[in-house]
Amino acid sequence: MIGFSKVTNYIFDSLRGSDPSTHQRPPSEMADFLSDAISGLKINQQEEPGFEVITRIDLGERPVVQRKEPVSLEEWTKNIDSEGRILNVDSMKQMIFRGGLSHALRKQAWKFLLGYFPWDSTKEERTQLQKQKTDEYFRMKLQWKSVSQEQEKRNSRLRDYRSLIEKDVNRTDRTNKFYEGQDNPGLILLHDILMTYCMYDFDLGYVQGMSDLLSPLLYVMENEVDAFWCFASYMDQMHQNFEEQMQGMKTQLIQLSTLLRLLDSGFCSYLESQDSGYLYFCFRWLLIRFKREFSFLDILRLWEVMWTELPCKNFHLLLCCAILESEKQQIMEKHYGFNEILKHINELSMKIDVEDILCKAEAISLQMVKCKELPQTVCEILGLQDSEVPTPDSDVGEDENVVMTPHPTSAFQSNALPTHSASGARDDSPTQIPVSSDVCRLTPA
Repeated sequence: MIGFSKVTNYIFDSLRGSDPSTHQRPPSEMADFLSDAISGLKINQQEEPGFEVITRIDLGERPVVQRKEPVSLEEWTKNIDSEGRILNVDSMKQMIFRGGLSHALRKQAWKFLLGYFPWDSTKEERTQLQKQKTDEYFRMKLQWKSVSQEQEKRNSRLRDYRSLIEKDVNRTDRTNKFYEGQDNPGLILLHDILMTYCMYDFDLGYVQGMSDLLSPLLYVMENEVDAFWCFASYMDQMHQNFEEQMQGMKTQLIQLSTLLRLLDSGFCSYLESQDSGYLYFCFRWLLIRFKREFSFLDILRLWEVMWTELPCKNFHLLLCCAILESEKQQIMEKHYGFNEILKHINELSMKIDVEDILCKAEAISLQMVKCKELPQTVCEILGLQDSEVPTPDSDVGEDENVVMTPHPTSAFQSNALPTHSASGARDDSPTQIPVSSDVCRLTPA
């Protein structure tokens, strides 16, 4: 990610002030730049699976979508039986998708959404699970804690992980009160959890960007063990993004290009004419699921709704489409070239209205599910089985009560981090969520 940022800045600096006619770079030269910056990311259209010629299709009218209020603690409690099981799970996921969660509920609900707690588990079963997972966590933590300095001198891999983690932790969300200042217990826990994850997944270890995924989880959980297991579950979904060959990232960029071409072939043709057809400028969005594009509080809302796995597989790609569609007019009217497109997309960070984009992305999903002529490739990307499936509480009118049903396991499953719409009025979310006064829970073991 840092390499990509550097090559972006290099290209921009090298072209600033030059003749606009020279801004367009040959595709081979652009590919060389990106290959140097992000090893293994280069896409070869002839070699990569998933490309399909998309003919122009009338998708029909796009519905208007509105969000609902966040699910409250009272609503959640009403759906729990006497033994602590969550009732009406599908209905609860719909409610979360429609409006997200009130902050007081996140610490409980995220454990279910991420798969740390089974939805059908009792309170007693979850208590036993936490005890088991606590023991397992501290056994792994002891593995790296007990490595002496002499041993570490002979373990270059562990040294490299530790060095990289320390650098990343010191620059992760430092403006958030939960992580600001020196000797902050939150920073120490970020470090310890990431080091322990290296013991949990020896093959992957630590890769830059993973601290961005952990930070909101620790902020919400305020507990080292719970944050670790939620992070491990999230990484199960995101694993391919961080693998050395970057096949997951390549697949998602190809899928995103396919969806965007279906929605707006003219815009796609323009991007291709500016050597931007493979949408490399969306790399950061996909790698860490928009973590640096929205405010911290908006990311809490965005992620929790994505984890419902509604309304379709790969909904995060429709979010990308919604953002790009919103920026299309400026990009095309101002005749942005390769360099200007990169700069413009980078500068969208913290300027995107999460409510607006979530509504647009859901509307796109509803528009596509109503279309009876979707190409097979698009159906596979979105996991569509049936073109129209009614939902109990859709907000788009009686004729628009549709939702996309996740497809069974397919070749795209490992890349499918569901990213869904969210939020509604957020009266429950203050400008800055206060940090719990129970600081002892943040003290590293």
